[in-house]
Amino acid sequence: MAFTSQDHLFMSRALQLAEQGLFTTKPNPRVGCVIVKDGKVIGDGAHFKAGEPHAEVLALQQARELAKGATAYITLEPCNHIGRTPPCSQTLVKAGITKVIAAMQDPNPLVAGSGLAHLQAHGAEVASGLMQAQAEALNPGFIARMTRNMPYVRSKIAVSLDGKTALNNGVSQWITSEAARTDVQHWRARSCAILTGVGTVLADNPSMTVRLNNEPENPMDTGLQPMRIIVDGTLKTPLNAKILFGGNVLIAFAHDTDNKSAALLDAGAELLCIPNEQGKVCLKTLLAHLAAREINEVLCEGGEGLNGALLGQNLIDEMLIYYAPKLMGGAAKSMFAMPAFTTMQQVVDLQILDVRHIGSDIRLRAKPLLKTALK
Repeated sequence: MAFTSQDHLFMSRALQLAEQGLFTTKPNPRVGCVIVKDGKVIGDGAHFKAGEPHAEVLALQQARELAKGATAYITLEPCNHIGRTPPCSQTLVKAGITKVIAAMQDPNPLVAGSGLAHLQAHGAEVASGLMQAQAEALNPGFIARMTRNMPYVRSKIAVSLDGKTALNNGVSQWITSEAARTDVQHWRARSCAILTGVGTVLADNPSMTVRLNNEPENPMDTGLQPMRIIVDGTLKTPLNAKILFGGNVLIAFAHDTDNKSAALLDAGAELLCIPNEQGKVCLKTLLAHLAAREINEVLCEGGEGLNGALLGQNLIDEMLIYYAPKLMGGAAKSMFAMPAFTTMQQVVDLQILDVRHIGSDIRLRAKPLLKTALK
């Protein structure tokens, strides 16, 4: 069907509502709903937390009996299965909604078109695809998990203009401005997990927690803190590392060479032994494991080794690079540990998604366009 300017207006409002759940809906998708009758909004809602009412239910509660004969604009196809809450497609039918426009179909195999089909079978006019790109941008992790059983991986890198992430002696604090570091907190907050390597833990002793509003401790509900994951091949993580404080930490390792497993377990860490054929941590297995645990978005905050390994195996979906107006010299550490290329056909091509100023720094979002794994 052809969508009107009014359709775009109401879907834009639904997308804005969906964004309100950016930090809180995990592992569920972010969804907004607007119910319209005679050109006027009679109800709207957003999903905020797993187990709580979906956007459609909250919008219908506002619309009440006026919902009969109305149109619902929803950023994601209504669910048609019983999960933590009842099926929204059936709720819309019972409320008398006669037209549903969805921005996109639900990639969840349990839905995958059946929600719209249920509505259509009960007499409602249905359509999808209105502002689909914007809707997909709200839920890249949910889509990745449902379509390829992997989370969406962003690699965040703070870097000088000459492409360096740390001095040769390992010193890296601080390359970027306070404004850029605050911006990173919001990317952490929307992520289900923060991934780093043991090298970063040893060099910087980070907490890897979300801290918003410039407060020394995180003001968010502790239940919303992302899982923290350390790639530590031989369990070198110190028992007093800050990242271990507060629990919800997973250490992926390949070999316990110093018999530290028991001590790290006592320190509150969860351990996952997943060696690959080279005797290192199998990153693909790790990410598949996270997807199975309903992890949608992963923010990698590692060094050149972890970043290079992820990039080389086509496991980075997006790069989030903060360029600071500094020059750190040729001997400083680079963004990615990669093999020496000999032809331009081997280089990694990028698609630039967004460029903007963040304080005195430049934030660049880019998507790697890898054809084959790097050797």
